[in-house]
Amino acid sequence: MAEWLFAPFADFEFMRRALAGCLALALGATPVGLFLLLRRMSLMGDAMAHAILPGAALGYLAFGLSLGAMTVGGIVAGVLVALAAGAVARSSILKEDASLAAFYLISLAAGVLIVSLRGRNLDLLHVLFGSILALDDASLLLIAAISSVTLFALALLYRPLVLECFDPAFLRSVSVLSPVTHYAFLVLVVLNLVSGFHALGTLMAVGIMVLPAAAARLWTSRLSLMLALSAVTAVLSGLAGLLASFHADVPAGPAIVLAAGIIYVASLVLAPGGLIGARLWRRPHLEF
Repeated sequence: MAEWLFAPFADFEFMRRALAGCLALALGATPVGLFLLLRRMSLMGDAMAHAILPGAALGYLAFGLSLGAMTVGGIVAGVLVALAAGAVARSSILKEDASLAAFYLISLAAGVLIVSLRGRNLDLLHVLFGSILALDDASLLLIAAISSVTLFALALLYRPLVLECFDPAFLRSVSVLSPVTHYAFLVLVVLNLVSGFHALGTLMAVGIMVLPAAAARLWTSRLSLMLALSAVTAVLSGLAGLLASFHADVPAGPAIVLAAGIIYVASLVLAPGGLIGARLWRRPHLEF
């Protein structure tokens, strides 16, 4: 059993790199996913994950699988779509969710078409599903750098972010940091989606952000515990997905997200906030 668990990481450097990438994503992307969940913006995260695709695809079309070009293109495209969706919502009768859905569909179609212009299905699969088992030093350093920036930014913005999650009107009334917090958080979302894009692809990137956060939310109502539990869940999902990929010869990115999905479904059934767990964990009333 121990050999089954540890031998792949002891014997193969690409497995160690992939595990390090999963750890960095768990520390950076998953807390952002938790705040997305608490702000009821989980579907916006999915839309933004696809919004970065055209920019990354243009970088790929111009420079091939260049880390810098695809990263800059993805960040620019994500920020532009976020701003465009907000502008449409403010200046038309469409709500922000409708404008995001429209831009999401346009972005996904445009990105797939741009990548397909080079005529290589393998590269399209790389962009859509990632290549966490092929992370090089540059990609790993980029993911770690974005995670470090994210943790620092969340530490600075923690109080206003919490207030905006639970009472945005109060934050707007007492602080000038409300718009700063909102747009800084959107930038963090885009950065971490780009980080996840390099490891898991545009279709899977949001999974490592939202599924561990949703599972943690079912177990506790304390934010500090939610943050810790979501990060631990993301690490366990990465470990289980990598082992499944190695031993069963399945794609690593979908295996990682599926492992996170299995933990979420188990939590949905057994956790205190779940379907059956609400009865199992119910505390008895005081009796006199």
